[in-house]
Amino acid sequence: MNDLPERKVSRLTVIIDRLTCISTGNCIKVSPEVFEFDDEKICSFKIPYVDVQKEKIIEACSVCPVNALSIIDENGIKLVPNV
Repeated sequence: MNDLPERKVSRLTVIIDRLTCISTGNCIKVSPEVFEFDDEKICSFKIPYVDVQKEKIIEACSVCPVNALSIIDENGIKLVPNV
């Protein structure tokens, strides 16, 4: 499996760093339409998923305590993590 899977969500590119994820589930709590745990208990994209509002996916990625989720907008600007 790819250690950095990505998906377009609300015209944003969302990237999961599977090697950094510590499985808190915060992203899943905010956006269960997009995220779930895989068999290894690591954050993954839900298949199929329902597209969500831009603000909701930004919040879901922002609550990761170890910055395992990144968002890049359609202009190539990194929105999350905001470090």
